[in-house]
Amino acid sequence: MTSASTAQSASADRTDPEAPPPQGGGGGVPAIIRRRLATVETRLDVNSWIATAVVVTIAAVLRLLGLSSPKGKIFDEIYYARDGYGLIDKGVEWNYKDNGPSYVVHPPLGKWLIGLGEWAFGYQDAETNISVPGHLMTTAPEFGWRIGAALAGIVSVLLLTRIARRLFRSTTLGCAAGLLLALDGFHLVLSRTALLDIFLLLFVLAAFGALVLDRDARRRRWARALDEGLDPSLPGRAGRPAGGWRNWPWWRLLAGVLLGCACAVKWSGIYFVPVFGLLVLLWEVGVRRSAGARRPWRDALLDELPWLVLAGLLVVGTYVLSWSGWLLSDEGYYRSAAKYPNLPGLNDTPIIGALNNLFHYHKAAFEFHTGLETAHKYQSWPWQWLLLGRPVAFHWSGDGACGAPTCASEILLLGTPLLWWSFLPALAATLWLGVARRDWRAGAILAAVAAGLLPWFWYALDGRTMFSFYAAPALPFLVLAVVYVLGAIATPTTPDPTTPTGRVQPGTVPDGTPPDGTAQPGTTPDGTARDDTPPAGTAPDGTPPDGTAPDDPGSDVGRPVDPKATVMVAQADAATAEQLADRRLIGGVIVGAYVLLVALCFAYFYPIFVGNLLPYDDWSARMWLDGRWI
Repeated sequence: MTSASTAQSASADRTDPEAPPPQGGGGGVPAIIRRRLATVETRLDVNSWIATAVVVTIAAVLRLLGLSSPKGKIFDEIYYARDGYGLIDKGVEWNYKDNGPSYVVHPPLGKWLIGLGEWAFGYQDAETNISVPGHLMTTAPEFGWRIGAALAGIVSVLLLTRIARRLFRSTTLGCAAGLLLALDGFHLVLSRTALLDIFLLLFVLAAFGALVLDRDARRRRWARALDEGLDPSLPGRAGRPAGGWRNWPWWRLLAGVLLGCACAVKWSGIYFVPVFGLLVLLWEVGVRRSAGARRPWRDALLDELPWLVLAGLLVVGTYVLSWSGWLLSDEGYYRSAAKYPNLPGLNDTPIIGALNNLFHYHKAAFEFHTGLETAHKYQSWPWQWLLLGRPVAFHWSGDGACGAPTCASEILLLGTPLLWWSFLPALAATLWLGVARRDWRAGAILAAVAAGLLPWFWYALDGRTMFSFYAAPALPFLVLAVVYVLGAIATPTTPDPTTPTGRVQPGTVPDGTPPDGTAQPGTTPDGTARDDTPPAGTAPDGTPPDGTAPDDPGSDVGRPVDPKATVMVAQADAATAEQLADRRLIGGVIVGAYVLLVALCFAYFYPIFVGNLLPYDDWSARMWLDGRWI
């Protein structure tokens, strides 16, 4: 159990925890408040970027090597590769067989991104007799429609590495998160296939990263204001930091745009909108409470609700903008009432008519999604996903020579088993540690996982047809949960100068912040002072800043110092440091061994992630769950 989880209430002679902390400008802000509002330094850390580059390079090699194999369109590429080319060619999804618009049930942004690859590197479709060269260079057509997904997968590894580093304030843990995502078979397969889900994952993760940056920016804003003499206990604007366009929550507004992009790839991105909005509100309440505002909830609602509404409008505006090809053309499905005279409700009134027709199109698509109950060989239920109960086979072939009587080539959408079977224990541990430590990081991770998975349990009650790749946007947060637990296991021993004895707190990383996200000493993880925190300025021996001794009759303040006692304390400190060093070594070995085992597991299954030709017996040996994976 950590110190944060075992903190006890303050004794009656301590400062009232409900009272606002003392304020002062010009460097007079108490150190405890500075620690509450501390964020990751913004200066460039070259070493962390070098380490990040190594992880991203590994991800890029795995995703780009042999990207054109297998040949032809696999699984749902038969829809999305064609839709992407139609968008680039005509501005709407197009059925070249019937020479008319296609009826599609997903928004266009992901297909636009697939189409950009086809525009750059060329597109061929023998079935419809289409062959066009690339505008940048002409490659194998498979490369053209898959490169967009590959780049999205690579960028998502980069983002997760930097987000995890900022969350846990540890380059090692950040790189561990990025490496685990890079070595996940589920992520690899989606990154090498022209499907939409990798783009949804990218935009959701980017929005989360923008909100983490927004949280840090807002805390720095409050810290600067307190340094300048702000008294947050004052009513109205006098108790708030200065406004102005430079202090607008730009990262939050960017998150609104990115969430709009997520919804413009697949509608399931909308589940993250209210969850992320709630996180922002809770973080804003926390920063005001840390600063000493008397009514943090009221102030947060008054100050931030307009910005949240504006971010919501950006979500909607970005989503509608993604339909610009449909809106600016008369060729789209349901676009023109004149071309669909038998469909009630359509009209061709300028602007309003287009939006009205777009609404009817969405209504029809929604009815399709909610009524999708057609049985499929690879459908699965949400409670099976994290257990790898029914992966999806994207490609299968028994052709080719492999040196054995029978051969097999398969691309199976399967998560790296050791990593995925760690998710449920990691979620349970994250919940326990988050409650024990009152850790905002754990809450954010769990909330994002819930947004990505729980809505599908509701649809399961209606028997809707679903597939394991619906879990894609939750994947980065599941990896963060694993790394969160790894950070709790690995306990560095760097002395923490903010503690009176200089001792390290369990799990503290070199900058003084625990890698698992717990708070600085003397605070709870959300930055609020613990009840057992001594007043600001208290000396290491417990003497208050005014020099008076504590009221505790058992206090040793003012008594002669016993040299033997001093030696005993020094010996105890040395013993504690040695114990922490041993724990750090053991924890580091455990974490390193886990990551290595995941890498070995990934290497073993790699042939069925990329469609390498194997002897049938070797392929069969990788079907650990037999019929569930076949």
